[in-house]
Amino acid sequence: MQQLADLLFWPGNAICRKLGIDPNGDAGLLRWLLNSLIYLIISLIILWNVVV
Repeated sequence: MQQLADLLFWPGNAICRKLGIDPNGDAGLLRWLLNSLIYLIISLIILWNVVV
C-alpha cells in the first residue's frame, strides 16, 4: 500500500525536492497542490481525447 502512495505522490515529491523543499514536512499542502494540478492536467487531456 505504501508503494502505491509513493507512486501517486511522486510528481509533487519530485518538484518539492527540486525546489529544495522537504515534501514530508510543512510543505505537504504544496505537494498536494502540485499533485492536484498535475493530475488535473492529465485528466483533462485524457477527457479531451475521449470526447473529441
